[in-house]
Amino acid sequence: MRDILPADKARRERVLSVIRDRYRSHGFDEIETPALEEYSRLHAGIGGDNEKLAYNVLRRGLDAEAIREAADDQGALADLGLRYDLTVPLARFYASNRGQLPGVFRAIQIGPVWRAERPQKGRYRQFVQCDIDIIGDDSARAEAELMVASLDAVDALGLEGATVRINDRRALDWMLDSFGFTADERPGVLITIDKLDKIGPEGVAAELRERGAAASAVDAFEAFLRRPQTMEYNPFGERQIRKALPENAPDEIVGHLVGIGEAVAAGRGATDIPLVFDPFLVRGMGYYTGTIFELAHPSVSYSLGGGGRYDGMIGRFLSQQVPAVGFSLGFERLVDLVTAGADAAERAVVLIHDADVPVVELVTHKAALIATGARVRLERRTKNVKALLERSAADGYTEFSTVSAGASQLELKPLS
Repeated sequence: MRDILPADKARRERVLSVIRDRYRSHGFDEIETPALEEYSRLHAGIGGDNEKLAYNVLRRGLDAEAIREAADDQGALADLGLRYDLTVPLARFYASNRGQLPGVFRAIQIGPVWRAERPQKGRYRQFVQCDIDIIGDDSARAEAELMVASLDAVDALGLEGATVRINDRRALDWMLDSFGFTADERPGVLITIDKLDKIGPEGVAAELRERGAAASAVDAFEAFLRRPQTMEYNPFGERQIRKALPENAPDEIVGHLVGIGEAVAAGRGATDIPLVFDPFLVRGMGYYTGTIFELAHPSVSYSLGGGGRYDGMIGRFLSQQVPAVGFSLGFERLVDLVTAGADAAERAVVLIHDADVPVVELVTHKAALIATGARVRLERRTKNVKALLERSAADGYTEFSTVSAGASQLELKPLS
């Protein structure tokens, strides 16, 4: 966890403001859920590995003897926990408030989450997630709306050129079945396939054999990876999807993916679809039931967000199944990529005054600048004015003026 200094906080809020604005323009409404959720919900087997990283809250009123007796039962020790993502709380929120929500609900959730990560560069135990979700729509329109809105938000941050890698967990399961992997082998096989970009086909095949996967299935998979392929100009479309999968891929799955691509192209007003089909995209969350996707940008090698369809989750809290799909932007990564130019939009003035300037004059000058839309800070002159100006510039101030007693006008100068 970390402290965030004023300049960084202002930068983060500006990025959040852009994201909120673009999401709202696409018809999403912001909600808020508590930081704490019931232990049983957070550990219902739907959060994947994140459940192991949850911070649990000790039950109130337990004495030392009760703690010793319940030492081997986390459920007896804790009744609450800090949320480790925003998806599980959203499912609970929808189940609790369904009667007050529209049939198709488009939600924005932005807030901190907590995971007991191992301390290392780029891994925070408290970090912000920016999610949009659509609940109640099982059509390709839902995925397309999420992707168009998220690409729009990234464009508005000055990060044009982003694309979305997309796959479908049903296609992945069908492909593994066609190679001969059993249902029991599948979790381990998926973990290995997820390393394809890092260790390559040979490394994947070798690791699958080390895991003890069926030899015939590994041979079939390795042969598929080594099949001759031709370069495609358009990375997304029915022809490209079928070429990337074994023969006779289910029409329903392919059709759903094609429909997403057509809708995204229409929503973006472009002939080129900003989607890339990746038959080996896995994403680790166990609750995904259909399409899965990740946001990519040519400036970085890592993803800037992702999500997928989780049609089975809300049914855990209701007596009936409700379709749902969500997209989460990697806010901490986006903040690092947003250029300084995007930060300079706000006019901010620091007024450096002598000690003898009457308070009434200072407040008058400050109020006049604020009325023009500027952000204004008062600073008493110090011996080292250069250091004061450097600190003000680091805090995001763009202009300064010195103020003497009796001055009727101020001369504003740029801070560089």
